This record gives sequence, C-alpha cells and structure tokens, in this order.
Amino acid sequence: MAEVKKIATRDSYGAALIELGKQHDDLVVLDADLAAATKTGVFKKEFPDRHFDCGIAEANMMCVAAGMSTMGLVPFASSFAMFAAGRAFEQVRNSIGYPHLNVKIGGTHGGISVGEDGASHQCCEDFALMRSIPGMTIICPADDVEARAAVKAAYEMDGPVYLRFGRLAIPVFHSEDYDFQVGKGEILKDGTDVAIIANGLLTYEAIKAGEELAATGINAMIINMATIKPIDEELVVEAAKKCGKIITCEEHSIIGGLGEAVCSVLSEKCPTPVRRIGVNDEFGHSGPAMELLKQFGLTSDHIVEVAKDFCGK
Repeated sequence: MAEVKKIATRDSYGAALIELGKQHDDLVVLDADLAAATKTGVFKKEFPDRHFDCGIAEANMMCVAAGMSTMGLVPFASSFAMFAAGRAFEQVRNSIGYPHLNVKIGGTHGGISVGEDGASHQCCEDFALMRSIPGMTIICPADDVEARAAVKAAYEMDGPVYLRFGRLAIPVFHSEDYDFQVGKGEILKDGTDVAIIANGLLTYEAIKAGEELAATGINAMIINMATIKPIDEELVVEAAKKCGKIITCEEHSIIGGLGEAVCSVLSEKCPTPVRRIGVNDEFGHSGPAMELLKQFGLTSDHIVEVAKDFCGK
C-alpha cells in the first residue's frame, strides 16, 4: 500500500473548530487546562473571547457547558477521554444527558495509543460509559477527513454528542468529498467470506488486513463504523447475512464498545458468529504507541491471523 499522509484526529478537531467558529458565532469551546494537547488552543488563538479554560476541573467544565447550552450557545467541552468520559461521568449523565442538552464533548487521547502516558490516561472504557447514557450519540472517526466532518455533523445536530479523537498521527484515506452521516456505516470494500467492522485507527488496519487476506483467498468485507451509537443496524445485519462471519476491531475494551454494540444487534436480528478484536479485560501500560498497538493485537497482522483462523485457512 502506497504511503499516505498522516494526521492525528486531535489536530483535525482543532482545525474543524476553527472552521466552524468562522461560520457560527454561537460556537464556544471549553477546555480543562489541556488546550495545547487537545488542540483547542488553535481555536483560542483565533477566537480568544469564545474559548474558556475551566482549569483542572472537568466535572465543573461539563456543568458550565450545560449552562451555556441553555443560553443558546453550542459548547464543545474538551479534555482527554479519560477525564471527559471517566472523571466527569456523573456530570455528563446528570447535567447533560438527563436534560438532553445540546453539548458536544471532545474526548481526545483515547485508547492505548496514548502511549507513554500509561494506564491512567489510556482510556479504553469511554465508549462503554457514554453508551450507557440515554440519548448520547457516540462517534469515533477513522481519519482526518472523517474527524472534521464528524465535528461539523455534531454541531449541526441537536442533543449531546461524544466525539473520540486520538493522539497518534494516522493515515488519511478518505477523499475530501466523503459524505459522512451520523448513524451510517461505510462499506470500504465488498466481500463475502467475513465482514470486518472497525472504527478509529483500527479502520485503516482493517483495510490493510483486507488486502493481505485477499492474497490468501479470503474475500473480506471491510466496514468503517464511526458512529457507535446509534449504530447502523441495517448494515450490520446486511454484512452478517452476506458473509456469515463478523470480526469487530476497536481501540477500546472488548467490553461495552463497538464489539458489544454489533453483538447486541446480531443476537436479536441475525444470530451470527463474531470475533472481537480490542483490548481484553486488562489495563494498558506505558510504552511507545506503535509497540503497544502490536502488543495488544490492534494491528492488521493480528486481524489477518484472526480472520484466517475464523475462516479455517
């Protein structure tokens, strides 16, 4: 596969906020003393009067964002995924989710690829936490183009949205004319032997795995499922009926994330064998991002191994 440019989706987040800020005066951005890392600092430079640093107080930040939304503003509350979804869960649930307020949450530095920051910052539970909140939309984009489109889509919809972005620079494979739609999956490659459903940085790994599997005679369908909630049930069932086997891939615990969302759909509508690739029931640890992804089986090589075993090759 030819080399492609790489951009961290946290950078995409900052760029999208600036673009939206130029178009919409009601957009405001909140951060919890992490603007340089979450990349909302670029918005602060462009719109200093519309950026609010709430300090190391994520729970309070969520309540501030909730209050701003009742005044007709569209706040994007930003912090590391571990703090936005984890530390501030009660406030997100009670102050944003329960009244169904129009607050957007930008959780950066999600997953194992945070790397050297270690287990305390490697949030692999945020999908599970946010999925449990009624009415919460959850999006984990796969590259720069999709991330920018997802931020725009989040602004345009009414209600709470959790957006998950990464620290690691990842390949950009979408073209600029890509039509992102909340709640819709994307078939990147058709296939009949096994369907690989992925999101975030695992989507590109799934694409590479599909190419490697083709050389072994396995025709894999590759699906990018950026929206975890509401998940594209129709596409999940279509893939199950066509391929008869499903593999899910996510930079998140296999408990409560994309894999379980897919299994929930299939158990009720189309019982199908599923293999889940993600972080098993364990914490991460400090180390270089690429080495950790390999160690935890979050690479194309591992996807290929699982698919070959699944298909009896």
